[in-house]
Parts: sequence; C-alpha cells; structure tokens
Amino acid sequence: MTRPTVIGLTGSIGMGKTTTARIFGQAGIPTWDADSAVHRLYAKGGAAVDLIEALNPDVIRDGAVDRSALSDWIARDNFALDGIEGIVHPLVRDDRDKFIREAVSQVVLVDIPLLFETGAEGDVDIVIVVSAPEDSQRRRVLARPGWTEEKFEQIKARQVPDAEKRRRADYVIETATLEATRESVHDVLEQIKTRRANEGNCPRYRDDGA
Repeated sequence: MTRPTVIGLTGSIGMGKTTTARIFGQAGIPTWDADSAVHRLYAKGGAAVDLIEALNPDVIRDGAVDRSALSDWIARDNFALDGIEGIVHPLVRDDRDKFIREAVSQVVLVDIPLLFETGAEGDVDIVIVVSAPEDSQRRRVLARPGWTEEKFEQIKARQVPDAEKRRRADYVIETATLEATRESVHDVLEQIKTRRANEGNCPRYRDDGA
C-alpha cells in the first residue's frame, strides 16, 4: 500500500495536545502517541528497562521503570534527562516507524511532544501545532498532581518556544476551549483530505525545503 499522509501533532506542555489527538481519533484518523510508546518501553520486558537500569538501578521496580522514581531522579540530577532521552528517543522512533509502515489508512496522525526538539518534523508530511494562551498553559500544568512551578519551568525551558513552533507549523490549532479545538480539528482535517485528493499522495506538502 502507498505510504499514508503522516500528520505530526505537537505542542508545548499543557497546550491541549492529548485532547486534540483524541478528537482526531474520534474523526477516524488512526493515531499513535509517544507517551503510550514510552509506557510500553518502561513496562516489564520493555526495551528501555535494562538500558535505564544500567544508568540508575534505583529507578527500577519489579522489572519495570518506576516513573515516579525517574521523575525524582531528573529533578535532582541535571544530567539525568539527557541520558534517559538518549536511550528512549531512538526506541520511540522505531515504534513510530513501525506504526506508519503497518498503517492501512490514507491519513494517520503521530502525536510527538518533542517533534521539533528531536528533528522528527522531517519524518512527517504535515505539522500541526496546538497552542493556547500562556496563562492557560500554566494553569493546566500546575493543576496536574505532583507538578510544581519549578518542574514546569524546567520542562518548558527544554522545549522550543510556542511562538517558534507556531511559525514552523503548517497548521495551528487553538485550544482555548474544547469546542474551538473540535471545530479546528475538523476544518484542518477537511483541508488535508482535499489537498490529498487534489495532489495525490505527495511525499511532503510542506515547502520548507525538506
């Protein structure tokens, strides 16, 4: 089967990406998300367990990566995240590529929080960025259990700024309200389907030279 058109969905922490991906799924678009892939990698028997144990055996519990212990390690060790990402990112990429290869739909969506940060924009045909006002972003994140201002700022500092993401996107979906998000998803999806029908399975729609 011809390779599907691959939508890359991304956005900074707290911008509403998970909700947006779910709406795409409800619209019939097969979706893959990096967080679920990481959960599989961290579970007992997962490909990341032994590799992370070699970095820090204290974050392994009952043969699986303990995400709470991992988070505590990251918070107290400035070098921990770099080591973890060096292990996890290639494994996640392999999982994503397998999903795309096995897809039977003409259009699929891959939910990649660090799409720009990891250079994954070159692996997708269309980039969609979800965005919300900064005060909404902060409020959403700090409402999550265990999140602090310090942790939020630490994660945010490692991400490409929202303004830069918006500039590099093919489409931007505003997520200030659920209804606005839902309407934007369906509008964008109709545009993508129309472009595919008019242009055929173009390997890339973007004109950024990639």
